[in-house]
Amino acid sequence: MLLAGGGLAAGVVNTLAGGGSLLTVPLLVLTGLPGTVANGTNRIGVLVQNGVAAWRFRQQGVWDVARAKWEIAAVAGGALAGALAISQVSDSAFERMFGVVMLALLVPTLRRPPQRSAPPAERPAALRSLLLFGIGLYGGAFQAGVGILLVLALSYAGYDLVRANGLKVAINFCFTLVAVPVFIAAHQVAWGPALALAAGFAAGGEVGARLAVKGGERVIRPVLAAAVVALAGRLLGLY
Repeated sequence: MLLAGGGLAAGVVNTLAGGGSLLTVPLLVLTGLPGTVANGTNRIGVLVQNGVAAWRFRQQGVWDVARAKWEIAAVAGGALAGALAISQVSDSAFERMFGVVMLALLVPTLRRPPQRSAPPAERPAALRSLLLFGIGLYGGAFQAGVGILLVLALSYAGYDLVRANGLKVAINFCFTLVAVPVFIAAHQVAWGPALALAAGFAAGGEVGARLAVKGGERVIRPVLAAAVVALAGRLLGLY
């Protein structure tokens, strides 16, 4: 129940902006999983959530995937490299690295990406691909907060907030699909917690996609910020 509830909240936050894994990975650690296993287990829920959210965005006519094939490929390539690298890190090292990441992402988690009304502006393809490869590298390793980075990158590319979120969940689904087999092969997925979390994530993806244009993240973000600070302190050994 705890994992399903956390997955529901995180799925909504992930779909509206990003950062839901800042809640669910520490939650998995608090239930007794080692940090590396929590990181891998979380990916199952993230995969399901983004699949559900992408389907809902497409049903609502928010679908720019066809024009973003190269961007998806760049993120997926980075994610594979990041997942392979992080799967070799020890549990204690991962937990401290993740605690630092949580604190570093606290400020962008609380900020709303700028909305644009103009059509997407073209940016140099090489620059976009390099930026997205770097985001994929980070996402493959940590996942937490990668949605925020994707929204900011897509906003830079000229997408308005709603379309950036629709494209973000599709990209996230694709690169998570690439990363998941790495964690399964490394025996870093606990399937019982993964399925409980995935049930909540799926519901959150559905709800979040429906709320994406209504600014519902303003209600959830203050609670998430408090959880980030408290759980980062625990992972870093501050108390």
